[in-house]
Amino acid sequence: MSSLRVRPHQPDAAGRVLEVTPKSAGWAHVGFAVHRLGDGQAATGGEPGRETCLVVLAGTADITVGAVRYAGVGDRASVFEDKAPGAVYVPAGAEWSVTANGPVELAVCTAPGTGGGGPRQIDPARMSREVRGKGANTRYVRNILPETEAAESLLVVEVITPGGHWSSYPPHKHDTASPAEETQLEETYYHRLRPPQGFAIQRVYTDDRSLDETISVEDGDVVMVPRGYHPVGAPYGYDLYYLNVMAGPKRQWIFRNDPVHDWIAKQA
Repeated sequence: MSSLRVRPHQPDAAGRVLEVTPKSAGWAHVGFAVHRLGDGQAATGGEPGRETCLVVLAGTADITVGAVRYAGVGDRASVFEDKAPGAVYVPAGAEWSVTANGPVELAVCTAPGTGGGGPRQIDPARMSREVRGKGANTRYVRNILPETEAAESLLVVEVITPGGHWSSYPPHKHDTASPAEETQLEETYYHRLRPPQGFAIQRVYTDDRSLDETISVEDGDVVMVPRGYHPVGAPYGYDLYYLNVMAGPKRQWIFRNDPVHDWIAKQA
């Protein structure tokens, strides 16, 4: 089994079915967890030195950050509905709680922070939607917490790749701090499939092939990308959703395409 693939498990008392920490990943920045909550069930968190973006992937929840309460966050039925998710930004050190109003799928995205700024509900209207690529490289992107929105380390985005299409393609990487050319960012991919019995393929590889893994991804899996290029393919008949969480020393997304495949991006 790939060392980069993290599989979901049975929910714990807080509904947590999956967790990646900097310690478990062997890196310094990104933390990620998924909770599947039943009606009235709550998840809590918050820790010094780490900011959080709470993303209500599906369902509706009441979210409290310190003394601030946000009622009825999120209203989409699934990650495949063409609608922005509910999301709340939590500054480092603040305590938070999420209480489900019916079934909820919750993503908890964390990264280093000093506690600057206050909590806020992210306006769905500010989550810009983009169409990237063309032909079988077309995918649909929604920017939940891009670098143009206030945060200290976190970058959060979701993507839907139709069946038979490729994504994160041409293969690109962001593992080297090179001013104006590339930034160093760790990344997680949280994958969902429709129908759920499907699979997708993700390859993670470096120029020198010191890392070169091709991973069969199933519904609910996470793939960790510590470095290297990381394209994704969705087989015909199975639509692929993924939530990306990125963080690194500099909060900016500048990537470099694999030079041998860069010609694809340059096609008219």
